[in-house]
Amino acid sequence: MEALSVRTFNEKANTVLGISPEESRLTKSYISVAFVALLLGGVLGLLQGLNRAGLLQLPPWANYYQILTAHGILLVVVLSAFFTIGYFYAALSHTLGGLLPATRKMAWIGFWMKIVGFVIALVPILQNKASVMYTFYPPMAASPYFYIGLVFIVLGVWMAAFGAFHNVASWRKANKGQHLPILAFFATAVFILLFFGSLPVTIEVLVIIPWAFGWVETINVMVARTLFWAFGHTLVNIWYLTAISAWYVIVPKIIGGRRFSDTLTRVVITGLVVMNITGGFHHQIVDPAISESIKFMHVFMSLAIGFPSLMTAYAMFRVFERTAREQGGKGLVGWYKKMPWGDVRFLAPFVAMVAFIPGGAGGIVQSTNQLDQVVHNTMWIVGHFHLTLGTTAILTFFGISYWLIPYISGRILTPAINRIGIIQTILWGVGMLFMSGAMHYVGLLGSPRRTSYSTYGDHATALSWDPYLFLLAIGGTLLMIGVILQVYAVFHLMFLAPKGKTEFPIAEEEGHATKTPYWTERWGVWIILMLVLVSMAYVLPVADMLIDAPPGSPPMKTW
Repeated sequence: MEALSVRTFNEKANTVLGISPEESRLTKSYISVAFVALLLGGVLGLLQGLNRAGLLQLPPWANYYQILTAHGILLVVVLSAFFTIGYFYAALSHTLGGLLPATRKMAWIGFWMKIVGFVIALVPILQNKASVMYTFYPPMAASPYFYIGLVFIVLGVWMAAFGAFHNVASWRKANKGQHLPILAFFATAVFILLFFGSLPVTIEVLVIIPWAFGWVETINVMVARTLFWAFGHTLVNIWYLTAISAWYVIVPKIIGGRRFSDTLTRVVITGLVVMNITGGFHHQIVDPAISESIKFMHVFMSLAIGFPSLMTAYAMFRVFERTAREQGGKGLVGWYKKMPWGDVRFLAPFVAMVAFIPGGAGGIVQSTNQLDQVVHNTMWIVGHFHLTLGTTAILTFFGISYWLIPYISGRILTPAINRIGIIQTILWGVGMLFMSGAMHYVGLLGSPRRTSYSTYGDHATALSWDPYLFLLAIGGTLLMIGVILQVYAVFHLMFLAPKGKTEFPIAEEEGHATKTPYWTERWGVWIILMLVLVSMAYVLPVADMLIDAPPGSPPMKTW
């Protein structure tokens, strides 16, 4: 009864006033940390790119791998997680009529746990005691305090997830038989993956800590790598789910249309949740100690995620065409002229969608045994990563920020900031085309990833990479300019833009759509199916790695 009364009060307040001050502060705090991390990570990325191209000699007190580690942690862990949580908490607040007091408290506890964890992990990185890169698995060993910091970060994520589950459960109890609003449905899926996907890496880190302290002499490297990629593979699709939540729900409203089938949207979401974690071994195709049959299963599950992606592509371009034709668009392709190309809230996620086409194709390459043998340890992989996270996810996040931040701040998007956003989006697209394109091509020429610049004794092959690495540096410089513009736009919208009311843009479903079946709401069933698939994919190979364990490795420091 208390939850219902609180929900009803907050629902009325949100309808009249928009987001409440307490919930505004919560989301603004998460978003602010995300974009500060973007600025710091961008600076480090530029230094790293210039060094990798042989154009910059790093000072003696900093090395390439130290910068690479900090760059990865800032952008992959801090930026993506803080933005995702802040965005979905605003979505839960808006669509469920407000956040419960207990939910807000859990979100704040999670926020500070993540901040504390990041600081604990950052100190050994700055001391050059944790230059193990974002992947951080053995046999390289960082200071044990680096891993302790990661534990706090994961616990913070769990706290935020449990807060979201609590709010969703209270809403469902008060609204029995009703469908969870679509953005809350997306949020539920993302927090489920954040919790279950981070369980394997938590186990890995808890095993690493006594090894890093020296209490245990050796560690099973294969198990550690496997536990990491069960998380790493899932994390990619958490970003993807966050991005497509805006594609399905927000973008149609911005272009003046309606969103495609609610049933298809929910099927796509549950499909990505069920099939996601099973697929991590496609990152370990070249690893020994894993049978071909198990690898094939993981590759199949990885490729199966392509079906929800194809459904998404069909749904989005159908919405674009139908909306444009309703607005007078003509011809086979002429209707595209009716799209609001001058609105950054549309342009940024649209460029992100286009980038996912080669990004998805690259993912298929890396899931194919013969092709992966060619590209696995090359710069191709880094280029793919910058297409998926660096463009598809991040550009969508940028597009979201141009309406989300004015909404939570009680301000409006001005034409001047919109123009800055358009320029920023173009710079980002061109910069990533140079950088990611060069990474892909130089990878095909054999340039390795995870290494600083070297000519390998002026070897002819290594010298042939230099022109493409120069293009990489040009792209990185354009991206840094884009970072500065984006961070300026974000904090201008948060604190300096004119005050006013900004809508939380949620598109209504097409009028002739069929009724969504209630079985889509059976989250207990979907979680059980997910865990069954995970068990099928991981129990036997991990048990084999433990029973028939290879010789363990002592801690190694290679920097």
